[in-house]
Amino acid sequence: MPRSARIFSNTLLYTALALGALVMIIPFLYMLSTAFKGQVYVLEVPPSFLPEQPTVQNFIDAWQSNNFSRYFGNSLLVAVATTALSTLVSAMFAYAFARFNFIGKNLLFYAVLLTLMLPNLMLIIPEFILVKNLGLRNNLIGLVIVYLAFSIPLNTFLLRGFFEGLPRELEEAVLIDGGSYWTIFSRIVLPLSTPALATVAIFTFLFAWDEFTWALTAIDDPASRTLPVAIATFQGQHLTQWGLVFAASLIAIAPVILVFITLQRYFIKGLTQGAVRG
Repeated sequence: MPRSARIFSNTLLYTALALGALVMIIPFLYMLSTAFKGQVYVLEVPPSFLPEQPTVQNFIDAWQSNNFSRYFGNSLLVAVATTALSTLVSAMFAYAFARFNFIGKNLLFYAVLLTLMLPNLMLIIPEFILVKNLGLRNNLIGLVIVYLAFSIPLNTFLLRGFFEGLPRELEEAVLIDGGSYWTIFSRIVLPLSTPALATVAIFTFLFAWDEFTWALTAIDDPASRTLPVAIATFQGQHLTQWGLVFAASLIAIAPVILVFITLQRYFIKGLTQGAVRG
């Protein structure tokens, strides 16, 4: 391809990407700007992205109203517990599928993959009946159990592919020295799998933090609500106070951004290595 044609092609590509990024980021910037505005400046014409008199009062009011801080704590507890348990259990399943040979191994793995093809909404009625019979309605533990069932199959698939790419020689050396498979798993496999573990941790945290349908179905007690349900209620109660609503929304997405920033350097590497093997 001639140099001029290549330059034109790259320019066109970068222009399209920049326009796409701009379209996606403008609503977020407007939400960020409005969250720092007083109510009298929210609907000003023409709209301004730079508040003339910025204030954090919207964030203070949002945090202190409607038990918002309690809902934030509920969501944080559910998301952290789900992420920790799902990552550990998925890693154990994935290592067994990657390294051990047992009867029905492939059939069981395909059964796990089959659950990825089932829409979550299709399972909501049997999940509701199961949780109700277990006495876990209006209980955060009921949310964690269902979120684990949703997240473990995908995490197992990603981690199995990554584990199969690890050198077996390290594991054989541990066995020769008298080490157990648990020693291999905890001291060799997990430390070498940080990118893959970070990837599944991000996916699981995002899912557990943002999930709305099951949380709305399983929780009737206002004290046990999670943040997505609380945000929907909050918007209904403060429909005209957009600064307050946007401030609450920014508080809600802050942990997600923090988790991604913390683990993003592992994200692409872990996702690609786990997906292309196996």
